This record gives sequence, structure tokens and C-alpha cells, in this order.
Amino acid sequence: MQLFTIFLTTIIAILGNVLPIIAASVIALAVSVLTGVIEPAKAYAGFSESFILLIVAAFLVSHAVHKSGLGKRISLHIIRRFGHSTLGLGYSLIATDILIAPAFPSNTARSGVLYPIVYGLAHDCGSKTGDNTHKKAGSYLMMTSMAGLTISSGLWLTAMAVNPIGAKIAETMGIHITFGSWLVYALLPTLVAFILIPWVLFRIYPPELKATPDAPKMAREALITMGRISRNEWITGTVFLGMLALWSLSGIFPIDKAAVAFGGLGVLMASRVFSVEDFRTQGEALSTLIWFAILFALSTQLAEMGFMGAVANHFTGYLIGLSWGWVYLLLVIVYVLIHYLFVSQSAHLLALFGIFLSIGVSAGVPGELMAMMLLFATNFNATITPQGSSCNAIYLSSGYISAREIYIYGGAITLLNLVIFLAIGTPWILAVAHL
Repeated sequence: MQLFTIFLTTIIAILGNVLPIIAASVIALAVSVLTGVIEPAKAYAGFSESFILLIVAAFLVSHAVHKSGLGKRISLHIIRRFGHSTLGLGYSLIATDILIAPAFPSNTARSGVLYPIVYGLAHDCGSKTGDNTHKKAGSYLMMTSMAGLTISSGLWLTAMAVNPIGAKIAETMGIHITFGSWLVYALLPTLVAFILIPWVLFRIYPPELKATPDAPKMAREALITMGRISRNEWITGTVFLGMLALWSLSGIFPIDKAAVAFGGLGVLMASRVFSVEDFRTQGEALSTLIWFAILFALSTQLAEMGFMGAVANHFTGYLIGLSWGWVYLLLVIVYVLIHYLFVSQSAHLLALFGIFLSIGVSAGVPGELMAMMLLFATNFNATITPQGSSCNAIYLSSGYISAREIYIYGGAITLLNLVIFLAIGTPWILAVAHL
């Protein structure tokens, strides 16, 4: 309870804009260790997590993609085809994410691919940080791309490393989920979410620049001005494609994704595309490493100390005597809300998926429905907090969106996803399961 109090106070401080996320996290770490709530070794364990290091490395590689001009070239090609409106750009970003997702068993790695494209799009729309133009287009595009990852990760069994783990846990309970059945179950609710997410964000978190009828023509002219692909673009593109290939194969072979990112960064440094001087201008990378590692360690300790399990077991006492429909509804809602306490979708699933699935099946909830909805929720609840997914850290580090905005608008997208998957996904899964 002491650790939970510290963790909850940290979240409130960030949400209330009392402290920046880095300051709140550092204070929480100091208080946790100095009061003896957490052992120092466990408090600092997050700094050695490979997926956190992947965030930092991917962020630095993204800077190289932007610096070399490759990010600008890619973004101009997207504007040339879809740039008649900022809303159109939002849809094109999520569509790109959905298309590449099945080959990427890591949404963190995928965000490292998408981020430099989004950053380039924002700049080419005249939206930058530091000159009060970030709301022009960049904030909306960053939030939309981040929100898109919540549905692309749940559309494909292979789009998120933890998806097959959940399917394996379900199999131990006699629930069989294949690549094909997963895709069919996800298809309709994901399609609806794809249609609604960019539009809803366009309404509640609108960009200042909405209609851009001249943008495609300007993009074509800018591409002509850029001329042929430069040496740095060729090197960056080759390294980037190599990283994509290795990341996509990491679900088949034992390839460490963070090592791939650091290897790519090393090649970019050796070829002078990314210089030592560039490190000095990338303070956000260090800031991200610190706050995310701290919050991950606190969240992990909450689970290890038994807090998460105790909350789940306490909650089940209120389900006795309820129909399976109510049990299903309450389990899904609580599973989503409890993500406020987790700094990892993988940790969330490993700690609670089996418990919630077992409770639901015991109460009479159809196994396929309970399993798939919990697996979808593991993905679509990612934007509920800035630390709700490692992907969010990269977008937050851009400076276009704040931690408070993620709590508010990311929370709104989580609510939207919850309504879509419960209202549309539930009857769809039941119908498909009985075919």
C-alpha cells in the first residue's frame, strides 16, 4: 500500500500538471528507496531492460533519419498522395502502420519506424516545437499515430510480442486461437476503430491546419528541389531497411531488438550520418530512459509484491451470483482501468490475463470471447497513460504532445476503443465463433 500510494501520487502529479513526468518519476524513486519501500537494486532494475534501451536507440536512429533528409523525402511522398487535409494524413499514418504490423512482433520497434515519418510530416506542414507552431499539425499527427498503434497491435497475432503468449495461456485452458481466427475476430472492430480514431481526434484534439489543398503540389515541387537521393540518405535508408528486416525476423529467430537498434546507430555514427555532437542535442532520449525505467520498476514491484493479484482477487468477490454477461463486462472494464498501474503491456498480461480469463470462463463466459477481448484490451488500452506502452515514450519525447495530454486524449481513445470492442466486437466474436 505504501508503494501504491507513491505510484498513485506520481500519476496525480503528472495528470494535474504539478510536475513534469521526469521530475515526478525521480522524486518517486528517491522516496521509494529512502523510505525502504523498495530495495535499491530493484528500484534501478528498469535501466537494464532491453525494451527500454530499444526506445532510446530507436529515438536516436529516428533523429538520424530526419537529419539525413530521408524522413523529409518519405513524408513529402505521403503528402503528395494523401496531403489534401491533415485528417487524410492521419488516416494514411494508421493505414501504413496496419500494413507493416504483421511483420513486426514489437510495437516499440514499429513506433521507431513511424516516428521519423510523423516528425517529417509535421515539419513539412510548418509545425515545429519551440516556435509555438506545434499545434498546427504535429500534435495531432503524433497523437493519431500513437493511437493507431493500439489497433494495429491487436489486429494481427504477430504484431505484438505478447499476443502469442496470451494465446498460449488460453490454449492451456482449452481455448485454441490461430493466426487466421485471431484476424477474423479482430477484423470488424478494428475496421470501425480505424475509421473513427483519426476523425474523433480531429474533433477533440484538432490541428490548427485542417485543409491543405495546395500541399500535394508543394510536395511535388519540394521533391524536385531536393533532387537525387544523397549519400546520407542512401546510408540511412540501407541501415533502416536492415533494421526493419532484422526486427521482422525477431519473432522467428533469437534476435535482440535493442541490439539491432544499437547496431544500426553504430553504423550511422561510423559513417558520420549521426555525429557525437548530435548526442548533445538529444536530451529527450536520456529523459525518456530515466522516467520510463523508474515507472517500469515501480509498476513491476507492485506486481511482485502481490498488489495486482490482491486487487484482482478482491474484485472477484463482487462477481458471485452475477450472470456471465455482467461478469464479462466488469472483467473487461477492470482489466482496462487497472492498466493505470502498469508500465508494460507485457507485464499487464503476464500478471492478470490468466487470472481474469479463468474467472470469466468459470462464470460461464464463452472462452473465445473472454480470451480475445482480454487480448484486444491488452493492446487497445496502451494510450491510457504516457507510460501505458513503451511506444508512447517515443512520441512523448517529440515535444509535440505533453504527458497531461496523453492522459486526457489518450484516455479518450482508450474509452472509444473500449466501447467499440465491447459493443461491436462482442457480438461479432460470438457470431464468428459459432460459424
